[in-house]
Amino acid sequence: MRRFVALALSVLVFAPPLLAHHSSAGIDRTKSVTVSGVVKEFRWGNPHSWIDVDVPNDKGGTVTWSLEMTSPTFLVRAGWKSTTLKKGDKVSVTLRPFKNGDPGGLFVSVTLPDGQVMGERGAAPPTAPPPAK
Repeated sequence: MRRFVALALSVLVFAPPLLAHHSSAGIDRTKSVTVSGVVKEFRWGNPHSWIDVDVPNDKGGTVTWSLEMTSPTFLVRAGWKSTTLKKGDKVSVTLRPFKNGDPGGLFVSVTLPDGQVMGERGAAPPTAPPPAK
């Protein structure tokens, strides 16, 4: 009986945090979209950081694109700081879009105003040259 009670308590304690994490099923990982605009907000935090970018639309206004990133732990390893993006920075962002067509998606990379490209996990390792013939 003690084991059953301990198991039941464990399920109650550990299950909610596991269920709280969301799926990326709403992301179209087969497509990449690049948009250019102005950083509206950069939120550095756990479990995910976010970038909101105001992108001009064809009606003369702007649409805010919300981009989900990974956690600061991974971003720091890729060279990010909480100050890498600032409100008003003109950027170009590549993302995996939402399947439902809403403006936003999963962050892939950003080109900063100085031309530097930043990703979430650092630069890809250089490819080996083809073998000499």
